[in-house]
Amino acid sequence: MASANDKVVLALIGAGGRGTQVILGMQKCLPGVEVKYVCEVDQERGGRVIDELGKQQGYKPQRVEDMRRTFEDKDVDAVVVCTPEHWHALATVWACQAGKDVYVEKNISLNIPEGRKMINAAKRYNRIVQCGFQNRSGAYNIHAKEYIQSGKLGKIVHLKAYCMLPGNKPWIYKEDEAVPQGLNWDMWLGPAPEVPYNVSRHKGYNEFWAYSCGLPLADCVHVIDLARMVLGDPDNPKSTFCAGGRVIYNDNRDIPDNQTITYDFGDFPMTVEASIYGEYLQKAPPEVRYGRNKFANWPFLSDRMEIYGTEGMMYLARHGAGWQVLGTDSKVVAEEYGYFPDEEHQQNFINCIRTRKTPNAHIEQSHKSASLVHLANLSYRVGKKQLYYDGEKELVTNSEEANVISKGTYRPGFEVPDL
Repeated sequence: MASANDKVVLALIGAGGRGTQVILGMQKCLPGVEVKYVCEVDQERGGRVIDELGKQQGYKPQRVEDMRRTFEDKDVDAVVVCTPEHWHALATVWACQAGKDVYVEKNISLNIPEGRKMINAAKRYNRIVQCGFQNRSGAYNIHAKEYIQSGKLGKIVHLKAYCMLPGNKPWIYKEDEAVPQGLNWDMWLGPAPEVPYNVSRHKGYNEFWAYSCGLPLADCVHVIDLARMVLGDPDNPKSTFCAGGRVIYNDNRDIPDNQTITYDFGDFPMTVEASIYGEYLQKAPPEVRYGRNKFANWPFLSDRMEIYGTEGMMYLARHGAGWQVLGTDSKVVAEEYGYFPDEEHQQNFINCIRTRKTPNAHIEQSHKSASLVHLANLSYRVGKKQLYYDGEKELVTNSEEANVISKGTYRPGFEVPDL
């Protein structure tokens, strides 16, 4: 077993905005962490993070184009996967097969079978797989869970989750064109179907089922995962129904801009509102996430939840926005300010690499949270049909079409291995 003093060598895969943010934080979250590689298929990206890492650690990491180069290097202990979602599963499985631990950003997979293969890879190769559900490392969220589990909120009868984002704009699908110089389009596509280069796909991948779960739910999965956590990680729902569509701009995007979802967990229902519209709905500002002395205006906080018990109602929000419990006459009976737990989550990953303990957002529970997103999208894609789910077999029982869509399609050479 590695000692806590051992050096941990990382490689970043995907040097976009989130990848840059994560790796810069992870390199300095604890002593003894170094980044040897930055893997990026687009030469327009990665320069800033390479320069900044050079300043932080005293030498610049190597730039590579093919992630498999990082898997081949025995010096690399773990990889940080911040690619578009269609690469998450394959990159994770390849890394596990190469003996690397993995930090993979949300949403962790593109479909339900991918998540199961990621679990199997982590188990077979004895790998640490931490997922980018940072809320599981937040002390205030752990305390909210303890409050609920203590029974002070009473019996939980309903949970409402929200991720109602601002920023919807008109969208026009551009014409196909030549691949820009410096971009390896073949590697960018990876497992996805082969198509000509199109800037709408490249820069707007969140609008296509081939690459993404869609921006509303890919972001809302943070709220969904936090909801599951504080409720004690309930098992898979019995059924899922998703309504919605493109209600603001009825253009040709695959992804809906408004989804209303109902999950039946047996003992309680959970509803989710995921959307992109009103500018009057905003995420918590920095003074709430980092200030430790202020709550958001709950009804207009875009990414919150309301947990209804027989003894009170809890407002809870992700990424540091805290929680409050309201009782009779809207009296606040309990509360806690939060703090954005990114650093704690990164420290947890590094510590687990060294100790081999199970990380806070391990792949098995993260897969169940991701599956809620996949089930909602399947319901929408098969005609807004209520889907009944066998959680043991991880199959929809009343729609073979949903199961076929869920299997996904993969280009030769980029199939996620069956494990």
